[in-house]
Amino acid sequence: MKRTFSQYKVAAVQAAPEFLDLDAGIEKAEMLIAKAAEQGCKLIGFPETWLPGYPWWLWLGSPAWGMRFLKKYVDNSLQIRSPQFERLKNAARKNNIVVVMGYSEMGATGSLYIAQCTINSDGRLVHSRRKLKPTHVERTLFGEGQGSDLAVNELEIGNVGALCCWEHLQPLNRYAMYAQNEQVHVSSWPSFCLYEQMAYALGPVVNLGQSRSYAVEGQCYVIASVATVSSAMVDLLCDTPERQELLKVGGGYAAIFGPDGRQLTEHIEPTEEGLVVADIDLEAITYSKAVADPAGHYARPDATRMIVNRKGLHPVEFLDGDADGEANEVERAASPFPDKPM
Repeated sequence: MKRTFSQYKVAAVQAAPEFLDLDAGIEKAEMLIAKAAEQGCKLIGFPETWLPGYPWWLWLGSPAWGMRFLKKYVDNSLQIRSPQFERLKNAARKNNIVVVMGYSEMGATGSLYIAQCTINSDGRLVHSRRKLKPTHVERTLFGEGQGSDLAVNELEIGNVGALCCWEHLQPLNRYAMYAQNEQVHVSSWPSFCLYEQMAYALGPVVNLGQSRSYAVEGQCYVIASVATVSSAMVDLLCDTPERQELLKVGGGYAAIFGPDGRQLTEHIEPTEEGLVVADIDLEAITYSKAVADPAGHYARPDATRMIVNRKGLHPVEFLDGDADGEANEVERAASPFPDKPM
């Protein structure tokens, strides 16, 4: 695809989700998409599982206690072939903007996945991906992605990729993305408001440091989108003083980084909702690549290299017999990626 734009604006979302309410979340997404377009942005990136919100109860109590939220979360998770998804596509097309959305995906077999989709400015679904390895207690709710989810997509605004949260702490994930000449990366985070006094590694300094490091390692622009936690979410989830100490209101630290590691935006207040917007120029990547291209001239494949398996394994394959009883070609069934464009 021929690149149409080299210099343009991008937006990182810092906003609370409409928690456990998919339709209200879609409506809020439409508003933010339109707002970004009004400011001249060509891309907007949303936080991790922003639809219908990050399941914070996983970190606040036992699995049995958290079951009270399960059905509503499942019922409000997004399906790719759904009226709600069509609304996202229409919003991208109407506003002529690339949308990278973070959401809880309801798969074809009923499992949930931490997912991101890239929708082009013409309203076309370019790619849907799933987090390769949910982090810690996330594994009690979400399934895993596969090697095909480490993808960079060639769009009219450049080569665009995305990862979620602590996927940025997995070095091989990062390297696989760098090797695809990623130019613009959406780094989606749920909020930095959990275990504030107990777990420094979950806070904004460490995690935004990962986004900054990603930019300078990969010589790309990084749009770090970070959700906020609303007071209504705390009221719902934190029914004891102990839980109120574990999860706080706010936690938003959205930022945008350049390929030299420079932060291009000022932070808004951690409890404030809005868009963080920056001008980017893909030509600046040329100068960074000339110094250190980690998967190019700066690599040493004779010493170290990696393998990415893009061929997914599927839990069920049906061998259909023809009239003579001979097996026809294998047909995929219950695929982990039933909704991806072929």
